[in-house]
Parts: sequence; structure tokens; C-alpha cells
Amino acid sequence: MTGLADVVVIGGGIIGMSTAFQIARRSRLRVIVLEKGVGPGEGSTGSSSAVCRFRYSYPEIVQLARDGIAAYQHWPDFLERADPFARFQRIGALWLSESPDWAVLEAERLSGLGVRAAALDDDALAEAFPAIHPCIVPPDLATGEDHLCRGGGRHLLELDGGYMDPVDALQDLIAAARGRGVDVRFASPVCGLDQTGGSVTGVRLEDGSTIACGAVVLAAGPWCNALLDQVGLGDRWPLEPTRIQMIHIDRPAEVKSDLPACIDMPAGIYFRPQNRGQQIILGSVLGEDELEAVADPDDFARHADDDFIRPKLHALQHRLRLDTLRGKISSYSGLYTVNRADMHPIVGETPVSGFYVANGCSGHGFKLAPAIGALLARRITGEADAFDTAMDPSFLAFDREPIALAAMNVLA
Repeated sequence: MTGLADVVVIGGGIIGMSTAFQIARRSRLRVIVLEKGVGPGEGSTGSSSAVCRFRYSYPEIVQLARDGIAAYQHWPDFLERADPFARFQRIGALWLSESPDWAVLEAERLSGLGVRAAALDDDALAEAFPAIHPCIVPPDLATGEDHLCRGGGRHLLELDGGYMDPVDALQDLIAAARGRGVDVRFASPVCGLDQTGGSVTGVRLEDGSTIACGAVVLAAGPWCNALLDQVGLGDRWPLEPTRIQMIHIDRPAEVKSDLPACIDMPAGIYFRPQNRGQQIILGSVLGEDELEAVADPDDFARHADDDFIRPKLHALQHRLRLDTLRGKISSYSGLYTVNRADMHPIVGETPVSGFYVANGCSGHGFKLAPAIGALLARRITGEADAFDTAMDPSFLAFDREPIALAAMNVLA
């Protein structure tokens, strides 16, 4: 069976659907999305913590995050739908730091890039978030031994940071895209690409069907490499499916006040509230916890390891001033597609005509997705949109050189 489309998007996660929707909202192109899962959110999107924060090392990515998060902040306008499932939770993104100067400098830098930010001393932190312990001494994660706590740091607060439910957001995009005529197909794994004269001309599905098209967008997350190999591009960027562990706990009854999305750099963890504040999800910001390569993205351990859970819970206890943690504790694992060259996504055209990529987001994908989708949609359609990002597309281009970084982790 043969089908026909102008654009085929491979991957129906948050990036693929952001791209397909934005192509449809600015053109009459026939768009088909092919998703290997049987329902929304079975890939990386479904296990995303979906923290929306702005601080990055390079101003270009700050800008991309700002523009992506703007779509979530104005979600009904972006979708052109009055009552979407997802709601942006503007709870603030708090960075705890040992340095007395870092937060001040970062607040000034972010403010200059159009991001509302402030540096909080211990008193300001206590006023804003009484549950957060201002101690800047890293907890002993090896033994769990107590230490003499000490304050005196400065902490960065991104006032407009927050989070969204990632699967709700994905379902909203699917509904909005279908409303614009996009054909979204689940249980439709792609096994190959057709090429003629150096151009991609179609896709082949595992069920034997084919779709002829003028453009293909590869947004398949950790499943991207097999198709990159087929068109001779697999060696250009080291895009590695990587297992990422997460913890989910009931909110301790002792924690009475509001919690932000918190990046605890002394302890190497991050956490945020979930389910109207009744739960907390907890993960790592340590590079050492982002090294477990997965050979088969369909086959990996779906729960967190005990030796991951115990030190992270100890760090959370310290940050929330808790003697112990009571209540249900569960865990899960998902996949990042980590660009081992520089931790940044690869977005845009490739040397193969008609073949576009949006991969290697390295844990940044959710917050950047609307802006990445805008970059691709504008390039493919030639049409501008109110939610376009002003970031120079060449910064993340396929043919760029790796970006220099001081630290290779999710905070890059």
C-alpha cells in the first residue's frame, strides 16, 4: 500500500508533534506523523519531568528556552483551543548554589536576556519558600552522616519557571494537530527511508506500506540512529540512548508550604511538586547519572536502582529539613537521547535533501519543543508565526561544530 504526503514526521513525542502542528498552522501541506508506540507518551515524553527553566550556559539556548516556555505559558493561544488538558504551573525555578556570587551574576545575565530572575539570600529564600533549607554544605551521600549546616549562599530564582504535565501537553498537541488536518498514526514504526538522487523521497513502514513525500522530519528520540545510519549520517553526531532514573514520592506531611521546581546543585538533585502538590518527583543533575547507554531503546530497566534511590532521598530529606521520609516511594526510568559531543540538540536540514532532524536534546527536549518545532516549521513552510523563536538556526545546525562546555551534563 502506498500513501502520499508533503511532510512525514517520524516520532509522535513532544518534539515531533510540536513540529507537525506548527507546519499545519502555517501551511496547507499534507502532514503525516508516524509514531511507533500504540498511544501518546510511550517514549521519552512520557517519562519527562517537564521542568521549564531558563538558565543555560549559552544565551542562544536561554532564548530558545524562553521562546519554548512562552508557548506553554500561553498554551490555549498557541494551540488555538479554548480548553486544553495541560496547564502551565508557574511555581518558579529555584537554583540552590554554594557560591555567594553566582546567583547574582546569573540573575543579571538572565534579566538581560528577557528572563525575570532574582538572587535570594537566606532570608529572602525563607520568605519565598519556607520549606527549603538554605544549607550550602553538600550532604554526605556515601554514608548519610549528619553535618553542621551552614547558610550564607545566594540562590537564583527564575520567577516564571515551572512545569507542565508532559502527557497532557502531548495529547493537546495531537488534538490540535488533528484539528488542523494532520494525520497522526500510532503503532506505525518506520523501518526505512527511500532516496533518489541524494534526496529523501519517502518512508517504509514495518507493515510493508510506503509513503511518498517531499520532506521527512526525524524526531524519533532514542530510536533515531538506525534511520540516520540508513542515509549515511550516523557517524556525524554521537546520539546515545541513555537511561535516566527518577523517584516519585508522596509529599511529606511536614512540608506545609509551596515548593518550587528546585535545582539543588550542592546535593546534585532536582525536584518539583506533582499532582496538585500531593507528590514530589526527584531526579539527578550529576553527569555520572547520565552515563548508562542503552543498546536497545525498547529494552531497558524501567525502575530506578536502589543505589540510586537511597542517596537521592537522603539529599531530599536534607533540603526539606526532614528527619525521615514517610509514605509511598516508587520509581521509574526513561530515556534521554544524549548528544555526547556537546549535550545540545541537532536541529534542521541535513546534507540529504528533504531530510530534517530534531534529535539529541539530552534532557532539554520538553521545554525547548515548541521553539524547536517553530524552527523546523518555518524552514519547511517559509512562513513566519507569532510563536517563532528569534534564535539563529545555525547555532544548532547539523553541520555546526560541537559547542564548547565547561561541564557535560543536563545543566549545560
